[in-house]
Amino acid sequence: MASAVVRVAGRRLSQQSASGAPVLLRQMFEPKSCTYTYLLGDRESREAVLIDPVLETAHRDAQLVKELGLKLLYAVNTHCHADHITGTGVLRSLLPGCQSVISRLSGAQADLHIGEGDSIRFGRFALETRASPGHTPGCVTFVLNDQSMAFTGDALLIRGCGRTDFQQGCAKTLYHSVHEKIFTLPGNCLIYPAHDYHGLTVSTVEEERTLNPRLTLSCEEFIKVMDNLNLPKPQQIDIAVPANMRCGVQTPPS
Repeated sequence: MASAVVRVAGRRLSQQSASGAPVLLRQMFEPKSCTYTYLLGDRESREAVLIDPVLETAHRDAQLVKELGLKLLYAVNTHCHADHITGTGVLRSLLPGCQSVISRLSGAQADLHIGEGDSIRFGRFALETRASPGHTPGCVTFVLNDQSMAFTGDALLIRGCGRTDFQQGCAKTLYHSVHEKIFTLPGNCLIYPAHDYHGLTVSTVEEERTLNPRLTLSCEEFIKVMDNLNLPKPQQIDIAVPANMRCGVQTPPS
C-alpha cells in the first residue's frame, strides 16, 4: 500500500503532459476555521489528492471529486490541526480507496506516514514533501513537482505565519523552516496557505520574501514578535487535536 508514496531523487516531472494539460486545481474554503482545502488532479488518469480537508465540508469535497470524475487516492494533512477536525476519516468512508496521509513526526494516526523528500504521486504529477516544522513539529509543505506551486499549511501564510505558542511550537525553528524550505523556491512559485483571515487566496514566494512583515525580520526580531502575540487559544483545540491524532472522525455525521 505504501508503494505509491516514494522518494524522488534528483528527478523532476513536468507539470504538463505532452498534450499540455495542466494539473487540475480547486481551492475551497471552510468559513468557521478559515481553512483552505485544495483538490489537485491529473486530467488524464483522473487520479487526485486532497490537501487539508475539514470535517464539516467533507461531504462537499467528496461531491466535487465525484462531479469531476476523479479518483481520490489520498487525503493529506499538512500537520495535526488545532482549529478544526480533519475530514480525512470521513473521506475514507465516503470515497473507498482513499488513504489518509500525514507526517510521521506529527505522531498522528494515518494510513501512510511521510517525511522529508517523500513524494505523493497522482497520475503524471507528484507533490514533494518538505519538512517545515515550527508551528508544530510535524508540519510539512507540499511542492508540485515543477515547483510552480507550494501548499504551505500553517508554516507560511499570506503576509503572516502560523503561531508557535502551543503544540510544541518553536519560533526559531519556524523561521529557519520558511527561509530554508520555502523561500528557496523560485520567486514566481505560487503560495497556497492553509488559512487566510483577510480574504486573500494566493501569494508568491517573492512576495512573501519581500513583503511578509514577520519573516523579513531577523531571526532574533522574529522570535520576539512571536513570543509576544498573546493570541487566544483556538476554540476547538481541546476536541480537534485528540480527534486529529486519530485521523479525525471515522464515520460520516448524520
